[in-house]
Amino acid sequence: MIGRRVPDVTFRTRVRDASIGGDNPFRWQDMTSADYFAGKRVVLFGLPGAFTPTCSNEQCPAYERSMDAFARHGVSEVYCLSVNDAFVMYQWGLKLGLKRVALIPDGSGHFTRGLGMLVNKDHLGFGWRSWRYSMVVNDGIIEAFFEEPGRNDEGEGGDPYEVSDPETILRWLEADAKQPA
Repeated sequence: MIGRRVPDVTFRTRVRDASIGGDNPFRWQDMTSADYFAGKRVVLFGLPGAFTPTCSNEQCPAYERSMDAFARHGVSEVYCLSVNDAFVMYQWGLKLGLKRVALIPDGSGHFTRGLGMLVNKDHLGFGWRSWRYSMVVNDGIIEAFFEEPGRNDEGEGGDPYEVSDPETILRWLEADAKQPA
């Protein structure tokens, strides 16, 4: 995974557009991998689903609280990606009160599949979802990748949250900063 370019996909997103008016002033906007990753150093974490317990209660809030620490290491954006549609991701962001972590809807799972992180969560009634992971991406190239142990389609071993946390990424960024140039 390290040294590999992130999958080149188009994400179907919704953006606020005041010119539309009404109760739902949003329009569709296609965003590409290049829009999210080109020319900057970012952190992306993938998780199984919006509104799910670990994702909502632990992972997203922890990344939101860590934004200043990421910025000190040259990270300009932190993205949370889930195999959910733009409507679900928007409402989830509102519910969580996210201000600094941007949510990316991978509704059809193309990005997640391209990373090899798509898993079958039928045992929970979810269908295809992302396995939990995190990574540092510099100008579209994966610099560091942390995958939770036990990836499988059967639901064996539960839903670990051990290495895709912001603390693991920050430890890697600190160690990377100490490497000779």
